[in-house]
Amino acid sequence: MKIALARSRPRRTVRLLFGVLMTAALAFSVGGTATAAIDKGGMAVNNRTDVYIKDISSDTGFEPHGAIYSSFFNSPDIKICPTAIECAAHTNPVIGSTSHIFVNLRNNGPYGSGISNGTLKAYYTTSGGGANWPIHWTPIGSKSLPVAPGVTTTSIAWPNVPSLGHFCLLLRWESATDPMLFEGTATSINTQYNNNIAWKNANTVSAVGGVVSDRPFALANALAEPAPFDLAFRPLGEPVPGAKIVADLGPELFERWRAAGGQGEGVQVVGRTSVQVVDPYKAQIKGLLIKPEERPVVKLSFSTGETLQKAYTLRVVQVGPARRLGESFDVGGVDYTFEPGRR
Repeated sequence: MKIALARSRPRRTVRLLFGVLMTAALAFSVGGTATAAIDKGGMAVNNRTDVYIKDISSDTGFEPHGAIYSSFFNSPDIKICPTAIECAAHTNPVIGSTSHIFVNLRNNGPYGSGISNGTLKAYYTTSGGGANWPIHWTPIGSKSLPVAPGVTTTSIAWPNVPSLGHFCLLLRWESATDPMLFEGTATSINTQYNNNIAWKNANTVSAVGGVVSDRPFALANALAEPAPFDLAFRPLGEPVPGAKIVADLGPELFERWRAAGGQGEGVQVVGRTSVQVVDPYKAQIKGLLIKPEERPVVKLSFSTGETLQKAYTLRVVQVGPARRLGESFDVGGVDYTFEPGRR
């Protein structure tokens, strides 16, 4: 499979991992298509626009956006607010309410210029790691608008938030003059290769002593065959003091894991289907076999022995099979922030 790039795009200068990411795109984006802005003569158009949404805070719009291990699944340009007035920080949506998704559209990308006319589209899926495009994503709403040079902040209403309770968001800017570079099955690859796609996987959990907060974490496989994935736990900074983190794999996924040798690091079995994190610096549950047609959900339980005085963040990541690239790589995850007094 060859990926055709629009000729109007400048040469990438920050691409040390391009070969690895390209291999990932080919391996994980089954049935993907490449797009380019072209005129009738087959040449790249000159009036290409370039609106982008940041994947990470240092993102300046180049594709792919940067390091393969960076948190491409927690865009700083997306947040959920409880009202139509923009809030200071991302919040969990309330079941049955109308939430509002605020997005920063940045019209100063490196591949074009000028006013961009297009449609912003919002989708949700169960909170978790990998997710396949488009089958795992449910539309929320859309808004068509012109975006002038600079930063335009807009919002999409999310009425009657469904009872899943905890979600991942996907935002897409679609424009005839700002096409996608590449799209395939893997949302992770699509997000890193298209600066007009952004992913928001963030959640808050209670940090009140003795309170247990359960969160779903869905897994997915964008390959055409079953493959083993790891579940990795990575504290951002110091680990949460006194935290107890348990992953209930469920009967089927737990049995697959045990049949494959029950491999892991920094974890221990604590129940018929559950695994507890005992080393928050390097915990991994290794070799979870996921089939292409399924989306198993792991139940993560978080609790602390005492009420925290400040917020802490734990990143939980689904890690792809090393045999595809010679080394493993992230396919998606969630940043969980422990906040005092929150549930």
